Amino acid sequence: VDLFSRQIVGWSMDERMKSSLVIDALRMAWFQRHPQKSSGLLFHSERGSQYASFDFRHVLQGYGIVSSMSRRGNCWDNACSETVFGSLKVERLHGLRFKTRRAAKDEVINWLLWYNQERLHSTLHYVSPMQ
Repeated sequence: VDLFSRQIVGWSMDERMKSSLVIDALRMAWFQRHPQKSSGLLFHSERGSQYASFDFRHVLQGYGIVSSMSRRGNCWDNACSETVFGSLKVERLHGLRFKTRRAAKDEVINWLLWYNQERLHSTLHYVSPMQ
């Protein structure tokens, strides 16, 4: 999530949470935004093993991004991402059952597109992330 625009700029889905999953999402975000390596970017995350992995930290370092993980039990460094996941669950997935993983993925992708293009944010003075 780009904290300035609230746009979801990188995402990836799989059956298991692993470092390659977050690396794919980071690469997507990097190539969508094309930031300067010296721009002082921070990557806020929880303390999960995929974010602490050597491979992920190596990719962050290659892009010149500083990792930001708060102390154990403190969710504030990752609050924006937690809010996005909460919104996804409440606004789109709550109460739904899917016959296939593909159907579930399609529903999430449709929500991500809607979120970026249409969902209004009070932080953005009630415009969508892509406006």
